[in-house]
Amino acid sequence: MKSQRLFLILSFLLVVFHIQADDLDDFIRSQMQKRRIPGLSLAIIQDGKILKVQSYGFIDKDGMMPVTTSTLFQAGSVSKSVAAMGALYLVEQNKLLLDEDVNVKLKSWRVPDNEFTTDKKVTLRGILSHTTGLTVHGFPGYAVGAKIPSVVQILDGTAPANTPPVRVDFVPGSRWRYSGGGYTVMQQLMADVTGADFPEFMKNNVLSPLGMKNSTYQQPLPPELAKLTATGHYNNRSLVEGRWHIYPEMAAAGLWTTPSDLARFAMSIQNAHAGKSGSVLSQSMTRQMLTDQKNRDGLGVFLQGDSTTLRFGHNGRDEGFDALLTASVDKGQGIVIMINANDNSHMMGRIVDFIADYYHWDGFPVKTKPVAVDVDSKTLKAFEGRYELFNNRIVTFVAESQRLVTLEDGFVDEEFVPVTANRFTSADRNVSVVFNPDANGNVTGFTLEDNEQHYQRKVPRIGPLAHALKTNADPDPSRTPKIMAALQAMVKGGKIVEEASGLTLGAKRDFAGGMPEPQTLKSLAFIHSEKVAGRGIQRHDSDVSEIVTYQLKSNQPDTYIIVHLTSDGLVTDCDLVEK
Repeated sequence: MKSQRLFLILSFLLVVFHIQADDLDDFIRSQMQKRRIPGLSLAIIQDGKILKVQSYGFIDKDGMMPVTTSTLFQAGSVSKSVAAMGALYLVEQNKLLLDEDVNVKLKSWRVPDNEFTTDKKVTLRGILSHTTGLTVHGFPGYAVGAKIPSVVQILDGTAPANTPPVRVDFVPGSRWRYSGGGYTVMQQLMADVTGADFPEFMKNNVLSPLGMKNSTYQQPLPPELAKLTATGHYNNRSLVEGRWHIYPEMAAAGLWTTPSDLARFAMSIQNAHAGKSGSVLSQSMTRQMLTDQKNRDGLGVFLQGDSTTLRFGHNGRDEGFDALLTASVDKGQGIVIMINANDNSHMMGRIVDFIADYYHWDGFPVKTKPVAVDVDSKTLKAFEGRYELFNNRIVTFVAESQRLVTLEDGFVDEEFVPVTANRFTSADRNVSVVFNPDANGNVTGFTLEDNEQHYQRKVPRIGPLAHALKTNADPDPSRTPKIMAALQAMVKGGKIVEEASGLTLGAKRDFAGGMPEPQTLKSLAFIHSEKVAGRGIQRHDSDVSEIVTYQLKSNQPDTYIIVHLTSDGLVTDCDLVEK
């Protein structure tokens, strides 16, 4: 009788787990369909073990070959966290010091001294925590078949490198600023002190010891591994030419891996923090790695939560690939998600929240469903438009069925429910937006309220949606040819952008490597202009005074371009948008 009862209990648990697994899989597939994601792979850590490894979709949008759990994805900046473990391993081997001037051990290249390094020097600790003052945020990589620069050429910004030189432009340690350039300095430092090829060093001392058998920093990939990869897709879901880009900036962006391998990496940190075996680093070094240095940044990982719910992790993006890793420090929980698309939505965050709720994990937000009020369509239409969520990051609001939805990359992302006439609350997150009309009733922005993080900030409006605009006469037609010349220079890069008269210094610097699209600019048809001075919009280190919208005559129909102008009429940035 007891055995029969035990059998029934086990059968019930299996059925419940199967239903839950189906619910999770259905949720993920619905999110992928909503965002047009070709392929996704994930791993879930529970109780210090890998509970679930699952793949969805296809290696490319053609849908011929499915993603498997061993399909390789580019990890983007999650590469930094794994590379950081390699650097900290060298610290424990007494080959590097966290607080020593990196120039002491650099041989092939040195950080150029300047007025910012007179008293404070660039250190490994500063590189790992993004506090060195080193420039270059990230790297676009190199197309398959393009000439690939050496690490020294990248650091000096010399041909064929497509990014500016890595230099110090504020006093090390004085503030935080993300720097992929710093991790490229670290890559050269590690190579100089070990005398080893970076991918080989990482394989022998981090990847293999952790059982990350499907991971490599090799760039470019050898043919036998290249055939195991997913294909990258841009925000508009077009294919990356050549399937992916090559990243000689390996420590910053060059890891090919799988979610299950990254889960093993995360578990090694959890084990080391608990004093267990199975890690590359000691308990004391791991605890340093997980200590906030500045701005919730540890040594190679970002930190979330309080002392009882502390999590570590990193997001990643390469050309056509996005990744996310988040794991608890001491609860044996974690999630890794990798997709073969660039996606600016909250999709991966929604999947993380769904999984955390599923398994009743502490430290994640508990969402309450907002109660909607009626708002007339005229009011909703007034809130439509494009807003500068962060520097160089636009969010688009569109009225739809008595609510507002955000569009990211042209696809619906998030639903905002009206709870008052001008306050809208997300159906997915504990976030609200309050629209702010000026004295004339014009909406110039909104206040973003994050009820979990307990902060709010102003988000300026860039302008209306293109479909709401009528073609107007250009109030200053003489500037359009100048704007066209500036945009063409931004596309081409190099000496042409350097010598362009209609660009700001920041635009010249940041578009030195060119702009991927639109590759063919045929003509510009003026649509709309709006004065935005004083709203706090800044692009490439220049304040934006006016936004000009043109319909773009190119190889891509129904495309519009938003041009950001300074008060003296210089182009400092542009955004390609749809209606």
